[in-house]
This record gives sequence, structure tokens and C-alpha cells, in this order.
Amino acid sequence: MRRAEPMDAGAIARVHVRSWQAGYRGQLPDELLDSLNAADRIPRWEAAIDTAEWPGLGTLLIEDHDAQVAGFAHLVASRDRDDDPDSAGEIASFYIDPASWGQGLGRHLMHSALVELSSRYRIGTLWVLETNARARAFYGVTGWTPDGRSKYDLMSGVEIRDMRYRHELRAPFRDRRARLS
Repeated sequence: MRRAEPMDAGAIARVHVRSWQAGYRGQLPDELLDSLNAADRIPRWEAAIDTAEWPGLGTLLIEDHDAQVAGFAHLVASRDRDDDPDSAGEIASFYIDPASWGQGLGRHLMHSALVELSSRYRIGTLWVLETNARARAFYGVTGWTPDGRSKYDLMSGVEIRDMRYRHELRAPFRDRRARLS
């Protein structure tokens, strides 16, 4: 587990695209998923990495046995109007490469993300596609609960609904001040 560096932007973009293409197949239009290109996302990830404010804000990486980026969690102050950005942090992106699904990397990454968020915030939030049963189940077993808030968006002409999940950032996370270097 480590914090992302500018040289990681390409690997993050590749995991991002592969995760969308595998995880959202059947939930989002195939045309949209097939058109995704990792190279198009690299500038976004370079900018995100450059604006990290550790502790608590930035992109965490988990690597596989070959030291390749296998997943990431992007942490930001809450962007929701009904949350105080000084007390609520958000996991804006959380993706594991499909080749690494089912290996426990997601749980390790989530634990590290919660520890990092708890260094700065009391509450964690994230948004998940309502139809993404796999992700919703994962968030449930890692302590997240839906808070009843939802929002709609339009993607390639298809209306989608996202649900917000919350996590109280108390012990054991706030008691474990483990910092990543």
C-alpha cells in the first residue's frame, strides 16, 4: 500500500478503464464502455495526484504480487452540499483491477482508505451505482451503509441512479494512526 506519485497516472488510468469495462458491463451502455480509453484519463489522474494534501486527501494504491498497480482509492473532502467538508471525507473513486478481484486486495485497500480518511474526518461517504450489486455487497461487508440519499445522472442517454453510503470513522480507524509513507 502506498500513496500515488505522478508516474502512477497511467497505471491508475488503466485500472480505472478495465474496472469500468468489467464492473459496469450490463449496467451502462456497451458503446460507452467500449469507447473508454486509458490515455484519455491520464491527465485527470496526473492533476489529482499533484493536488494531494496528505494526510487524508489523495490517491492510495495497492499493488499485486508483481508490484503492479492493482487498485486505487481516491480520497477527497465531501463534495455533497449536505455534508460539512471539514468533517466528512469522500472516497470519490475505488477500483480494483478485475484480474485481482476476489484476492482480498479490495478489503486491504478499503481499510487503508478508512484509516487515512479518519486522520482528517469523522464521517466517510461514497457514491455507488444502484445496480452495482457486487460493489454494494462489498461496501456492506466493509462497514458502509446506505444513508437514503440518491442522485440521478445521464450517461450516453441512459439515466442512472447513484446511492450514497456512509461510514462513521471511529475506532478502530481513528485509534490506528498508521501513516503511509
